Amino acid sequence: MAPAVEVINLTKRFGDLTAVDGISFEVGEAEIFGFLGPNGAGKTTTISMLCTLLHPTSGRARIGGHDVALEPAAVRREIGIIFQDTTLDDRLTARENLVFHGELYGMAKATIAERASAMLERVGLGDRARDKVITFSGGMKRRLEIARGLMHAPTVLFLDEPTIGLDPQTRRSLWSYAQSLRDSEGVTVFLTTHYMDEAEACDRIAIIDGGRIVALDTPAGLKSRLGGDVVTVAGPDNAALAREIRERFEVDPRLEGEAVEFTVDRGEVFLPLLLPQLVTTVQKVSVRRPTLDDVFVALTGHQIRDSAADETDRMRAMMRAGRGPAGRAGGPR
Repeated sequence: MAPAVEVINLTKRFGDLTAVDGISFEVGEAEIFGFLGPNGAGKTTTISMLCTLLHPTSGRARIGGHDVALEPAAVRREIGIIFQDTTLDDRLTARENLVFHGELYGMAKATIAERASAMLERVGLGDRARDKVITFSGGMKRRLEIARGLMHAPTVLFLDEPTIGLDPQTRRSLWSYAQSLRDSEGVTVFLTTHYMDEAEACDRIAIIDGGRIVALDTPAGLKSRLGGDVVTVAGPDNAALAREIRERFEVDPRLEGEAVEFTVDRGEVFLPLLLPQLVTTVQKVSVRRPTLDDVFVALTGHQIRDSAADETDRMRAMMRAGRGPAGRAGGPR
């Protein structure tokens, strides 16, 4: 069975900036696949190439067997796209937004009407079909965008940071829709995020940093790579505490905020051996299983954090404003 998404040595440069640096991976059918990384890591640039909004500098990518550079119209028929910022027309009603989308994709009029009603019901907006989008809340707009993205029955749905700015209830609802699409309709969901709880809900995760994929596995598989428990200790002089632990116990502690963290096998057994031997004062101590945050720090050397807009983010803003490469991506041509 061919993969739903296939990426081979994909690269994108903007002048001297390499936003995506020779990445390769595959996404299976009916899989929720997460792209986890901080802002500026290359997530949106990758998704833009896969959705035919940007032309790759080098490398290849296929969606449903169609080459994104050579067969863009065929690729667009295979995909639905929901970006972080809304692209709905506030002056139109919910139904009119869906009908317009169906017309762009060349759907038959009878099919458009039936599909629009079904999609509005699916996302719980059937009773708001005739209301203008300008009256909708942020969560309602996000649900309508999901309905629009599904209008032409895509095989792959791309979600680019879809839950930023949404309340917890709406975030849970969006995840429920994504999981039902995978389970009941076999849709592949490709999600970019920098939220660890969203990454935990994916079938597999690719961690991307600096334009490169540094790891790809299931959430459990990634956490198992740390091979043990995370021990956290803190005292008046954490720098001295880290030095003593490194020198006396041959582990690799790191300063995290106002504490020292390190990973060992069987932390609950190690702690009773550690504490009596330490000269440096310890005031707090805890043991826990590794999280994806721990995995990300171990692989990249830093935590996920929002960063200032860079050239990649500016390119995204240009595309959303209708300039540059995205100007051609309204529907299949």
